[in-house]
Amino acid sequence: MDDPPVASGAAEGEGASEDPAGPSDLTAALLSRTFAQLPVPVAVYDREARLVAANESMTRVMGRTEEEMRGLTLSEIEPSWPFDEYDRMQRQVLRTGETVFQEEHGRAPGETQERSWSVFISPVRDETGSVCAVSAAVFDTTEQYWARRRLTVLNEASLRIGTTLDVTRTAEELAEVAVSGFADFVTVDLLDSVARGDEPEPVPPTGAVVLRRTAQRSVLEGCPEADLRPGDEAACPPGSPAARVLATGRSARHRSGDPEIRQWTESSRARSETTGNVIHSVMTVPLRARGVTLGLVHFLRHRTPQTFSEDDLMLAEEIIARAAVCVDNAHRYTSEHRTALALQRSLLPGRLSQSAALEVAHRYLPAGSGTRVGGDWFDVIPLSGARIALVVGDVVGRGIRASATMGRLRTAVRTLADVELAPDELLTRLDDLVLRLDLEEGPEVRAQSPEVSGEVGATCLYAVYDPVSRRCTMARAGHVPPAVVSADGTVRFLDLPAGPPLGLGGLPFEATEFELDEGSLIALYTDGLIETADRDIDVGLGLLRDALRPATDLEQVCDDVLGAVLTRHSDDDVVLVLARTRALDADRVRTWEVPSDPAAVAVARRLASEQLAAWALEDQVFATELIVSELVTNAIRYGAPPIRLRLICHDTLICEVSDASNTAPHLRQARVFDEGGRGLLLVAQVSERWGSRQTSAGKTIWTEQRLPAREP
Repeated sequence: MDDPPVASGAAEGEGASEDPAGPSDLTAALLSRTFAQLPVPVAVYDREARLVAANESMTRVMGRTEEEMRGLTLSEIEPSWPFDEYDRMQRQVLRTGETVFQEEHGRAPGETQERSWSVFISPVRDETGSVCAVSAAVFDTTEQYWARRRLTVLNEASLRIGTTLDVTRTAEELAEVAVSGFADFVTVDLLDSVARGDEPEPVPPTGAVVLRRTAQRSVLEGCPEADLRPGDEAACPPGSPAARVLATGRSARHRSGDPEIRQWTESSRARSETTGNVIHSVMTVPLRARGVTLGLVHFLRHRTPQTFSEDDLMLAEEIIARAAVCVDNAHRYTSEHRTALALQRSLLPGRLSQSAALEVAHRYLPAGSGTRVGGDWFDVIPLSGARIALVVGDVVGRGIRASATMGRLRTAVRTLADVELAPDELLTRLDDLVLRLDLEEGPEVRAQSPEVSGEVGATCLYAVYDPVSRRCTMARAGHVPPAVVSADGTVRFLDLPAGPPLGLGGLPFEATEFELDEGSLIALYTDGLIETADRDIDVGLGLLRDALRPATDLEQVCDDVLGAVLTRHSDDDVVLVLARTRALDADRVRTWEVPSDPAAVAVARRLASEQLAAWALEDQVFATELIVSELVTNAIRYGAPPIRLRLICHDTLICEVSDASNTAPHLRQARVFDEGGRGLLLVAQVSERWGSRQTSAGKTIWTEQRLPAREP
């Protein structure tokens, strides 16, 4: 055999013979071998879209040899595949001479795993530059596709999970993201303590764990795979895969043939009937945040043919890690909100006092779940002389601080009311208290406590109604005006001096007194009822005026007002207090003028005894005579005329002695040899309550005696 020719120009010098095949033939051979051995599937088609050549990678993909495919179109090579789009792309390249790109995702013929590939169809030009054929190169981009898909799912999780501070809604968002991303059925089960809003209880290393189904989603309508409904108890038996995941805090991945999954499926008849024959792959991931287990998430597949891979498990764990923070934030917010709400409700009256003076109904609505609770409060305070006080207030700010301030102000109002201060004087004292509270906090406290911001401030309205005279005295400190509904249905907002809000200091408050007909309806409320961000306060007042009406059922009126005025849940606390006035019958009140003469004491005792007999209260005669004798004697001895004795019989028996002196008596302990000082001590022992109050004309000493229960 002859040796192959060599190019000897460089070795032998000039004149050596050249390779008979020539450089162009060698290049063509190399290109042919390169084309055949490329790891990327490549094929060449003529102008009729019929295959001319295909490399080894393409023949493996298509499952046919080059000879079998030569001269055929794609549709003829594989009739079961929809190659119409590729035919269109080939014609487009032949027409325009420009490369086109197409990305596809699906299962190739004979394969069960989904794949992704990118197709480049490029023109092949002849020596003249004309397009004589097209080439198709196919790149397997399955890994890149799933990587992008996982990033998309993670991005969706970041955007869609945790949009609210509601635990249940956050769990539902987690399930929705997982089902739309890579799972066919997802369940979210939280620890029973977490579902209740309590602190997470430690997961026992052994033993059953009680969970609560919080959310579930499926690619099938109605979640036919579910064996439980949201809210049902989902127990994890000891030794079950779910119990181990909770105890260890490590995720688990199973296939349908695994004995543990078969045992878990068969442990529940409902689960066996619903999922036993469809679920082929399961992932169980613990929901953990701050090192604490909050619950468990199950990912299942039955429609997607692929089983869960390690990459799927990593994706699920990443989603759960992000969702766990959102669930924990929602749980902590719910717990704190519930604590603040419980504190606020504990500081508000649980049951309003009902009396012969007023019939009262109320509504209190805390702010919406998206905000912290406010500092609105209300109260009904029984006073001496059958009178009753109504209070409504609103502390500036939100949260625990506002609730605590509200509790302090409500306590202060009750204390000042017991001192029998007039409404304007009570607000003045309350204003001083708010100023002191603000000074106590100061800049240092606010700097140490981020939740304490701004100055302490509040608005308040204080009203006192007397059922004997049917007169009502009101004063307000920057609060919204009250409304009065007369018996004929006329609604008017009382024109009270507005007064400054509490906490400004140095500005006066004015009280207004007016007479109310029996059966009038007084409506006190806070600005959360009538004022919203998208509605002017005048519009709210108009809606309130239209909703108020005289009615026998005050509870129904409260509901009607809230339904008409609150078009949506308020961002502020809402307080509504309705009070219908009553008047004491004239025969239940008796008043006598008492001369400033010691001899009038006996007359006063006799008049009181006769009146008790008329009221059929003979059992109260002895105690009442003692009280009248002591109080009238003190008024004659230490007071100034005119002196009046008044008896009131309603829920209790009230005895009042008034005079023109401003000196108030006080209870003291008499010594052994003292001749006096025991009178008020006896009065305090035979009466239920006693006290004194200042009036515009002097003072009034009063006592109350409990009356025996009457037969119905």
